[in-house]
Amino acid sequence: MAKQAKTVHKKSRGRPSGQRYAETIPARLEPSTVAAVDAWAAASEVSRSEAIRRLVEIGLKAKRKGTDRE
Repeated sequence: MAKQAKTVHKKSRGRPSGQRYAETIPARLEPSTVAAVDAWAAASEVSRSEAIRRLVEIGLKAKRKGTDRE
């Protein structure tokens, strides 16, 4: 009897790449900043990660409009 060929599906290793976001960027924040972000997230009913993404977008838009006061 002839040996049957095995067809094995090779699984990729590790966590699947993100579909929506390009990469993870670790950042260290002061405890007071984390508390403020968490409060903003709770008021906006979003996760901490989503709150940080939205706050960064708001900050970048404000800087482009010239309202950044440094």
